[in-house]
Amino acid sequence: MRVTYFGGIEAGGTKFICAVGDSSGKILEQINIPTATPNVTMPEVIRFFEEMNKKTPLSAMGIGSFGPVDPDPESPYFGYITTTPKLAWSQYNILGAVKEVFSIPMGFDTDVNAAALGEYRFGAAKNIDTFIYVTVGTGIGGGGMIDGNLMHGLMHPEMGHIFIPHDKEHDPFGGVCPFHGDCLEGLASGPSMMKRWGVASALDLPVDHPAWVLEADYLAYAIANWIEILSPKKIIMGGGVMKQKSLLAKIHPKVQSILNGYIKHRTIIEDIENYIIHPGLGEQSGILGAIALAEQAHLYAQEKVLWSEHDAKKRSQSKPIE
Repeated sequence: MRVTYFGGIEAGGTKFICAVGDSSGKILEQINIPTATPNVTMPEVIRFFEEMNKKTPLSAMGIGSFGPVDPDPESPYFGYITTTPKLAWSQYNILGAVKEVFSIPMGFDTDVNAAALGEYRFGAAKNIDTFIYVTVGTGIGGGGMIDGNLMHGLMHPEMGHIFIPHDKEHDPFGGVCPFHGDCLEGLASGPSMMKRWGVASALDLPVDHPAWVLEADYLAYAIANWIEILSPKKIIMGGGVMKQKSLLAKIHPKVQSILNGYIKHRTIIEDIENYIIHPGLGEQSGILGAIALAEQAHLYAQEKVLWSEHDAKKRSQSKPIE
């Protein structure tokens, strides 16, 4: 039986992960490319897939990109990275750049929605129809599913740019978000921790450093808001900052304290360690989600062909009215 292969691009703030895999989640080949400027990074991305396509023809591709992006297929800017703080990528048509080279079906979404889809297909969110996936790293982003559908609307969720309590006497840091200053991303992203504490990486901070208590407080306030707004059945916390092994354990009791018994559900009261969790796929959530986006695009294209053939057959069988 012929295996169908898909290309996936996880376009991140620090690196692009490119891979080819199949519908079982098996990765055939994968590379990392630094996120520089489009004219530096994208030729490397294209070159990888051109070489792979010669060896194993691709049936579809999927792109999960840092954002904000325009995910609306009806928009003239569908597939664009829009108002990103990474100015070289602002208003860049990332989907169009790939479509110029490959004439195959393509799926496109945010990097966090792609990661959510990866966890849904292959990881910790299997058989869960309503959940969120949050990444805490170069930025803070959130996506997920509601009733089995990836979260969309006017654009897509921007969970990292919500506003949370900020005691400026306790934490006088002004935040790093160029749009909002001290929104959640401005206060709790990796770059905010680096700037506030003067380190090259948040993970350079010792486990007992007060930075981690503050980080847990900010993330717990955000999580409490997401719980009360979206009522997710699972919360998956990924990204580089969440690699600090003690952080999740600090977040759990803080979320319970903030909710203060208002959400009367056994999961939160008795089993929060299995409710707010790390990704089941580790660092592979995003790239496997991009491959799952490609699989969706492939299936959708096949369905359109079948319907087109069905309609053509019906028209050929219909008799003209005399």
